[in-house]
Amino acid sequence: MNASTICGVNIRTVSFGHPDAVKLNDRVQFEYAERYGDEGDVTPLAPDMFEPPQGLYLIVYNDQGDPVATGGWRTQEKNDAGYADGDAEIKRMYVTPEARGHGLARRILAALEDNARAAGRTRMVLETGTKQPEAIALYVSSGYELCAKFGHYRFHELSLCYAKPLTLAGATSGRTPTGLPAEATRVEATAP
Repeated sequence: MNASTICGVNIRTVSFGHPDAVKLNDRVQFEYAERYGDEGDVTPLAPDMFEPPQGLYLIVYNDQGDPVATGGWRTQEKNDAGYADGDAEIKRMYVTPEARGHGLARRILAALEDNARAAGRTRMVLETGTKQPEAIALYVSSGYELCAKFGHYRFHELSLCYAKPLTLAGATSGRTPTGLPAEATRVEATAP
């Protein structure tokens, strides 16, 4: 994939049940299964968990209209799985292999953080694993720090949990009211 294919991306808000979201979820699940030698991430997820204002699900499309990256956040509150009041949990961050290296994951992450902040969430949290060094590098370089484990895999030895406060000091300018980057990015709402 060349840079001209990536430079004209647009980020769309979609349902987690949208056909393109399902397709990308299948791809990331296959990658998880290959890396960990299991069935993939079995954390229970449903489309309504990502519906605004309780969450958001994004897909990045390239110039040809192909879905090439995805990510979402969902509301969490204090519970027995280790979440805290005000948490926004990132799920299904993924960039297709052919679209990697163009900063798409960083753009999605920033958009999710801004949107969660605008929705009143106070901390962004995520779970990844030791066999995902690229993801770990992205999160650490974006200000995430290891935290107490939470969620479905909190007792799994390969699980790593990260958190980042969502403060106004972390907000960036040049963003739309929905929290998505304004520069050269068209955001469309797409029905499932």
